[in-house]
Amino acid sequence: MRPLLCCLGLAMLLEPCLACPSACSCSTKKNGRLLAECAYKDLQEVPEGLSSNVTILTLSANRIGWLGQGSFAEVPEVQSLWLGYNQIGVVEPGAFALLVHLKNLDLSHNKIADFPWQDLRNLSGLQILKMNNNRLAGLPWDAFRSLKDLRSLWLNDNELTTLAEGTFDNLPSLSQLQIFNNPFNCSCKVFWLKKWTENTSVSITKGGSTLCVAPGRLKGRAVTDIPDHHCIAPSVQLTYLSNLDNTVMYDGLTLTLHCSVAGSPLPEIRWKIQTSSRRVEINGPNVARDGNVKQSQERFLVFKNGTMAIPNFSKEDEGIYTCLAVNDVGMRDVSVNVALAGSENPAEDLLQDDPQASHLGGRSCYKGDEMDPSGAGEKLVIVYHMPRESKSRAGGVVPQVHLGTLLLAVGIVLCC
Repeated sequence: MRPLLCCLGLAMLLEPCLACPSACSCSTKKNGRLLAECAYKDLQEVPEGLSSNVTILTLSANRIGWLGQGSFAEVPEVQSLWLGYNQIGVVEPGAFALLVHLKNLDLSHNKIADFPWQDLRNLSGLQILKMNNNRLAGLPWDAFRSLKDLRSLWLNDNELTTLAEGTFDNLPSLSQLQIFNNPFNCSCKVFWLKKWTENTSVSITKGGSTLCVAPGRLKGRAVTDIPDHHCIAPSVQLTYLSNLDNTVMYDGLTLTLHCSVAGSPLPEIRWKIQTSSRRVEINGPNVARDGNVKQSQERFLVFKNGTMAIPNFSKEDEGIYTCLAVNDVGMRDVSVNVALAGSENPAEDLLQDDPQASHLGGRSCYKGDEMDPSGAGEKLVIVYHMPRESKSRAGGVVPQVHLGTLLLAVGIVLCC
């Protein structure tokens, strides 16, 4: 009798470990892992009653259409989860977040358009991720940044038109990537992908099938064949005076900076200004060709040709002026630190204010002059003469205002 009771007790202890839904078959593998085989059972949801120590869960080829936050709460130890060939269209945030032991996740051949990418942050041990044959139209650049052990990534046969630069940068273990059969728009936004494939050791399966759908001139060509001359990173050069594209004249000292850019596609020009009292960002011109200011409250006048003018420049406008050139290939910027000084003898005044400033022998800089890239330093100093008094023909005293004279002291290196 005693041996029988022991056997019954042992069976009761083992029963929770072997709990298995009626639609599944469960078994223990030689390595001690518990397998729950629930494939091809016409299931419409994840079954309940699974043992907590299940490490392999197969739910492929069912009719599951939805995964909720608690769908896998019963199997926190699962390491391999196979969900391919279902009808999954909705995945709630948190559905996979607690499966920290997961190494293999197969979500292929479903209807997933939106995925809670933040769930992958906790899955640092994930090695295989299959999301091919879904409806993914995009993914964030940092979707996979926590997956340091990821070896195989399947994204083929989705609706991806572009991929953000850096998408695969934080995957040191990646050895296989599948991205073919996606309708890529081969604008310069995916030019980085061509360069990445040229330098990576990752095996890109069926790389020749990673084709462009747009633009028309590249349709049918491989992403890896995007011509280099179509996509050129920006270059930018900053000069201190240029002709304005309008006829408006301003009184007083006007600081004028001109930003020249090159690249393909032609870069957009943006400005950043940092003074002691404010920080301003201007993403495009605010002055029309007829001279009308689109934003009347704007202190800084930005023209379409890349010129910026600050009428009645004063000490309050001192600061760092940055021109940025931005296109689909990248971004370049160049900055200048602008300071204002005034004196009857500007060169002496400059040297007193900045003992390290270089004396240019009274050289003046005229409209259209370019900053010499052979110079050194960081600061462009504006020196202007204070108003003088001169006698009129009638013997009276007339104030005579000299508009600003720009003196380059240190900081003539303004190209990038």
